[in-house]
Amino acid sequence: MTVLIDTPLWPKHGTVWSHLVSDRSVAELRAFAERTGVPARAFDLDHYDVPVERYDELVAAGAEPVSPRELVRRLAASGLRVTPRERRARSALDA
Repeated sequence: MTVLIDTPLWPKHGTVWSHLVSDRSVAELRAFAERTGVPARAFDLDHYDVPVERYDELVAAGAEPVSPRELVRRLAASGLRVTPRERRARSALDA
């Protein structure tokens, strides 16, 4: 299992957030999230947004800490990354 978590740096809603991804499969990512109690509503196409308060717990559960740059590099290399262009296109379809 290779689930990655980046450094919590992304501010929103009065806290900072990390991204939780898999560099193998979305199914692996969803299974890890379910096992660790990350809510389904936190899923955003190719990652989960998780608050800083969950970071240590998720690392202890097996998520590999990486830099944001490394997370994006490995997610892109896996073929699972949803690009900003794809994200905007999907948002337009949902509107």
